[in-house]
Amino acid sequence: MLKAFAQHARSQVFAFVTVPATRFRLTRRLRINILRKSSSSSRQRSLLQSTRVRFSRYCSSSSSRPSSAIMGSSSVLGELLHYPLARRDDSVVEDYHGVKIADPYRWLEDPDAEEVKEFVQNQVKLTDSVLEKCETKEKLRQNITALFDHPRYDSPFRRGDKYFYFHNTGLQAQDVLYMQDDLDAEAVVLLDPNTLSDDGTVALNTFSVSEDAKYLAYGLSSSGSDWVTIKLIKIEDKKVEPDTLSWVKFSGITWTHDSKGFFYGRYPAPKDGEDIDAGTETNSNLYHELYYHFLGTDQSQDILCWRDSDNPKYMFGAEVTDDGKFLIMSIEEGCDPVNKLYYCDLSSLSGGLESFRGSSSFLPFIKLVDTLDAQYSIISNDETLFTFLTNKDAPKYKLVRVDLKEPNSWTDVVEEHEKDVLAWLILVQYLMFLLGKDNTFFFSFTSFLTPVYSEVAVPGFDREAFQPLSKDRTKIPMFIVAKKDIKLDGSHPCLLYAYGGFNISITPSFSASRIVLSKHLGAVFCIANIRCGFTCQQAELLDDFISGAEYLVSAGYTQPSKLSKTRPFGCALAHVGVMDMLRFHKFTIGHAWTTDYGCSENEEEFHWLIKYSPLHNVKRPWEQHTGNLVQYPSTMLLTADHDDRVVPLHSLKLLATLQHVLCTSLENSPQTNPIIGRIEVKAGHGAEFSMLSFTSYNKQFPWLTDFENVKQIDEAADRYSFMAKMVNAPWTE
Repeated sequence: MLKAFAQHARSQVFAFVTVPATRFRLTRRLRINILRKSSSSSRQRSLLQSTRVRFSRYCSSSSSRPSSAIMGSSSVLGELLHYPLARRDDSVVEDYHGVKIADPYRWLEDPDAEEVKEFVQNQVKLTDSVLEKCETKEKLRQNITALFDHPRYDSPFRRGDKYFYFHNTGLQAQDVLYMQDDLDAEAVVLLDPNTLSDDGTVALNTFSVSEDAKYLAYGLSSSGSDWVTIKLIKIEDKKVEPDTLSWVKFSGITWTHDSKGFFYGRYPAPKDGEDIDAGTETNSNLYHELYYHFLGTDQSQDILCWRDSDNPKYMFGAEVTDDGKFLIMSIEEGCDPVNKLYYCDLSSLSGGLESFRGSSSFLPFIKLVDTLDAQYSIISNDETLFTFLTNKDAPKYKLVRVDLKEPNSWTDVVEEHEKDVLAWLILVQYLMFLLGKDNTFFFSFTSFLTPVYSEVAVPGFDREAFQPLSKDRTKIPMFIVAKKDIKLDGSHPCLLYAYGGFNISITPSFSASRIVLSKHLGAVFCIANIRCGFTCQQAELLDDFISGAEYLVSAGYTQPSKLSKTRPFGCALAHVGVMDMLRFHKFTIGHAWTTDYGCSENEEEFHWLIKYSPLHNVKRPWEQHTGNLVQYPSTMLLTADHDDRVVPLHSLKLLATLQHVLCTSLENSPQTNPIIGRIEVKAGHGAEFSMLSFTSYNKQFPWLTDFENVKQIDEAADRYSFMAKMVNAPWTE
């Protein structure tokens, strides 16, 4: 649960089945913002999530016969699909512990190759030709736009004598940062990310206001990339200062309390002569470094606070305690909920941080926890007495306390509960409120039927016409939302959604696009919290997802005639998935996921991975089920060209494999359901991060809301109109 702080992977799986609804109680989520707590810096992390959709249990076809570009007659589209031919290089074979594995589309791993660009262009043309025949696309776009056009606010926070908050008038691509002298004063715009680029592809990724409210440090990302450039604004006159920090990634911005500068994390710059389009590269992110930047200086003069050349996969996060005296550094290697914990007594530095300028020495960190066997998150401190949330000998977490003067003596403050996980989201903020200097705090909540923060009137949306439902006390808990008094006749399409990694649960949030899906296509949407994470093999994750759908079918909730006979899915949408489970660790931050998935370089783990790796488990289902004409469901793989977290090569290689095995290598293929890919240009990891990308609130808790914007509206219209066409869901007003 705590690992939601980390920031390396997020992928999604959608599948459509037919599901009726039953009644359960309303579930809502609470978000609290305490005055004077960091707006983004130390605790901000992106999500560590990665889910794959399994299309078949079987091994990949080895067919290499000449292919035809025109194969299959779509029973839904009513015409032949013109699948692009993709070159197969059968000479690429790798030996995994004595097992020979072919990789004929490895050339698709090079994003700069002209052949890859041509492949992408051809796939875009194919997808566009399919979407042109999806009649509900424009209606979906218009209705999602109308429903999304309502004002949105995030809860305020205070720095110095000023208050700050984000606001969106309705259809602004990014939320705007406002400032006011007090809660009754007129608010003024401090930073409008919508003005940062003409095409809207430069986004606010992170930000932090100095303790005295004199400076705003903010990080910008381009085209959805995880790479960030930090800039600085002088708040009094809103002047952009010359400070520019490059090659920042997986980092917050953590000010020292004297407001002279801030800590941040970055990777080494590319070697001289390397010309890269940041966000499209695939090389591994290694040798993370922790720096301190003094205001008004060039980045070359920043203090290198820490790095570990012996452990290139380590990543460093920094946090300054509420009293400003200590710097806490968390060290992580992968996605397991474990970290090392070092601290530096800033108040004891002779000459302060300035004394380290031009020095080759690191800051004098003291190792409080120097093993990667548990997770430790700071709650608060009173001088040298620190309180942490930890899973040390407590899988459900507990609160512990230690005095830095006696680092070997730890005591439990709140013991692990027998059944319940200690929910830090509210607990941490509540303690901050009790221990802080302020006597006011703000809270906001969201649910499937309520937008975030304040009670906002959404034009065209009647909350009373819908009901949220949840399946309680089951092995796989699910939330279900549908129209009230829906007829349980099995005729309704359903969006079955799940995350599948890093022990993260998906809880209720408001989504305009899902409401339109229910209102006009009669759909039910269901969120299944399948098993996933650090103690669960990913094959179990996929079994849970499939079992959830099969349960809905076996219980009579679905209409079998609308579903694929291979699996109970009429349509599958796979978002930015990790599809090549044998090579994922070789690209960008993929090495951090091996703690969750395993690694093919380990023989035992290779045998786990090969069993469910989507790329290596594509086979013609009609050859496995004699006498039954079965095929893959209509499938759309979604990715983006600047996704440097789950790089697009995963989706491209799987797309080429699916089309070859199921379609272009055969004449008169039984695969009549379309297999297409939606490839977003100048966008990053998932549509929800392509433009808003942590602009709203402090994004300390980015999983609390569905970030929808203009770019996402188009994407939602595409995927939902494709779904509607494939499962024959009629539009109703």
